Amino acid sequence: MGFESTGAIFQPASQAAYSSVCGVRTATVRIILGLFLAAILGACGKPPSLLEQIQSGNELVVITRNSPTTYYEDDAGPTGFEYELARRFADRLGVELRIVVPPNFNDILPLVARGDAHLAAAGLTVTEKRKEKVRFGPVYQEITPQLVYRRGSLRPKTLDDLQGHLEVVAGSSHVERLHSLKEDHPDLSWQENEEMESEELLYLVWQQLIDYTIADSNELTINQRFYPELKPAFDISPPRSLAWALARSDDDSLYDATVEFFTELEEDGSLEQLIERYYGHIIDFDYVGTRRYQAHIEQRLPPYLDVFKQAAELVDMDWRLIAAISYQESHWDKDAVSPTGVRGLMMLTRAAAKDLGIEDRRDPVQSILGGARYFERMQEKIPERITEPDRTWLALAAYNVGYGHLEDARILTQKNGGNPDKWIDVKENLPLLSQKKWFKQTRYGYARGREPVRYVENIRSYYDILIWYTDREVVEVDVPKPLLLDSPAL
Repeated sequence: MGFESTGAIFQPASQAAYSSVCGVRTATVRIILGLFLAAILGACGKPPSLLEQIQSGNELVVITRNSPTTYYEDDAGPTGFEYELARRFADRLGVELRIVVPPNFNDILPLVARGDAHLAAAGLTVTEKRKEKVRFGPVYQEITPQLVYRRGSLRPKTLDDLQGHLEVVAGSSHVERLHSLKEDHPDLSWQENEEMESEELLYLVWQQLIDYTIADSNELTINQRFYPELKPAFDISPPRSLAWALARSDDDSLYDATVEFFTELEEDGSLEQLIERYYGHIIDFDYVGTRRYQAHIEQRLPPYLDVFKQAAELVDMDWRLIAAISYQESHWDKDAVSPTGVRGLMMLTRAAAKDLGIEDRRDPVQSILGGARYFERMQEKIPERITEPDRTWLALAAYNVGYGHLEDARILTQKNGGNPDKWIDVKENLPLLSQKKWFKQTRYGYARGREPVRYVENIRSYYDILIWYTDREVVEVDVPKPLLLDSPAL
């Protein structure tokens, strides 16, 4: 029997295979066996620490939740900010990672407190009340809890203005905050939902099935791309800290290991890079642009969908990334022409088209295939040591500004003390290519350096939204399929 949300009207943004009850029990049994072994060994000498038990058992059991800000599965497998942190921690300890997703958010802290898992990595807010149950590790991120409503309805300015149904996740820090606020707002009322996650309640607000919910600012920012009518009305508290939760114990070994782990992440810049990877491209929300994009997914994309998929197979790439590049270039308008003469769905230059064997840049099939191959060439030029996703983001910048200018920016990045292999550092230095002080030091000279930064960040958002749409099978096609084999570009 698997753990599944009972919210029948909602499907999570990225479905994950929930851990089974048997999985939780197995993890618990292993931990109990470890403690039993420790008791036996203790009779012969000093018992092993919790960290030693984890390493001898070769398994770190981590409780989390299924959410875009924590853990989910996509085509490439498990992913998510919290998952990435937990996986790196397990790698550092030299053990396997076991992820457990309980049926309800309300179960997370009790499971950790009684030792059914080694820690919880679930985007948990640190509160004084929670500190009575668990021990928190180092703070790694700051968020702000916000009251959320739907654009088009009356925006409340204070809690006293609420006129409707407020629903929050049971067991969340938001419940604690509401209880404290009720002292000054005696008429404040709300419902605690034990079945749904924050993302699901945001969906209910968007569907106008409830009037309000409370969500952390990072959760709202991610979900606004999918439900653009969601808006923050006001903050319900100052910024709050997020941290991992561990069982309260006199054994500090695992806690100390988490402190060392996060200290290293801070010092080598890895934590900042992870935050940029998951949140860096969604800071500035554009309501009008997002609504237009969603409309174009349904209206303009279908005739070209199979072409994108066939081109993606030829270059071994995700078709949604190629489609996102195309949207950034032309908004899926096959007749698009720029002031500089680039044209077509992928906005190829005349020189690039000739080099790729493209005879008609306005032909959708030839344009899409040509653009896919051109991007493939940019990826192949990126040094092999650069890993994903930085490899893709740097290749996208090269697609826009040219590989030579990208190399100039990477050289400037290194001169300025940054990492030329990391997008988070390179994007800070690309704008320098438009300043004489800097571009005169480069081989290829002046470039509109801010443009590739916006270009890459836009494509990252378009790509995320396309993944969200296709995971729900929103995009369907019932049109004749053009064959790439008929294209002269082959």
